[in-house]
Amino acid sequence: MADSIRHSHRPTVALTTLKQRAALLETVRQFFQQRGYLEVETPLLSGDVCIDAWLDPFILREKPSAGAPEEPMFLQTSPEFAMKRLLAAGCNAIYQVTRSFRKGEIGPLHNPEFTIVEWYRVGDEITQQMSLVEELVRATLETAAGLERRERAGLLPERIPRLTYDEAFSRFAGEPVLRASCRQLRNLARRKGVAAPAGLATDDRDGWLNLLLTALVEPKLSELPAVFLTDYPATQAALARVREGDPPVAERFELYLRGIEICNGYQELTDPVELKNRMLRQADLRRAAGASKLPVDSRLLAAMQEGLPECAGVALGFDRLVMWCLNAHHIRDVIAFPFDRA
Repeated sequence: MADSIRHSHRPTVALTTLKQRAALLETVRQFFQQRGYLEVETPLLSGDVCIDAWLDPFILREKPSAGAPEEPMFLQTSPEFAMKRLLAAGCNAIYQVTRSFRKGEIGPLHNPEFTIVEWYRVGDEITQQMSLVEELVRATLETAAGLERRERAGLLPERIPRLTYDEAFSRFAGEPVLRASCRQLRNLARRKGVAAPAGLATDDRDGWLNLLLTALVEPKLSELPAVFLTDYPATQAALARVREGDPPVAERFELYLRGIEICNGYQELTDPVELKNRMLRQADLRRAAGASKLPVDSRLLAAMQEGLPECAGVALGFDRLVMWCLNAHHIRDVIAFPFDRA
């Protein structure tokens, strides 16, 4: 115990790595500036918060003035809400490098406070943003290769392949799942020897999909240098647009680098009525799980009622990108003071 206290004031990252991280961050900023994106800043602390059944924000309770009742304020899990308000106000192409906060997320790839790069461009389609992500990853890899004075060829294919959610399940689990019932998903888990956690309800379809993705698909994605996963279940759209079809799918993608999820991209939802409905559904899921209550109404909802233009956006975990570029195996190796030393 004494030894852990003696060293807890020290950073977990080497000075050399801090310099490399700074160079990679400068590459990111130059990348967006060269492409006409405006760097913006939005509040870390807000009365608005993105409602997600599986993300818990840090909540502060403050009095706006003397004698007033306490009101909840939230450390942002993402700058998404505020950045979309800027788009609704007339911004065209914006990016931000900021901190985000997610309670309880600790592990080799997680720290409750982390650095996020988020960006949006009005008029873009999701496929254009996928291409931009690929360009950004190549730019940071080139910087890392120069810093380390060693060849990094082979880490990326000539073109990063794109697999739909169903194609990935067909390829790695033996069958597609987008049309599968809960019973069929449970049978697939049983046949593949995937044990369900005790709290997973038999009718929680998204829960079973996530379990099978984690157990059967993601381990195979880790064997690939890089891959885009696209066309997620419509029930997992978050704030992405849903494309009608049989079945309908979320216009959403994630990039995996050696199995590590690096970013999440959307063809953004612009319908305020649908936004309100989705937030209500997420609030119901949180209530059923016993999670903290979050406000359904927001300034983003008001902004969208005035009009949010068609756009596409991406949120990228910068710490994970640095890990991949520098071949680090734990987030503690690329940030100065992780949560237990903050």
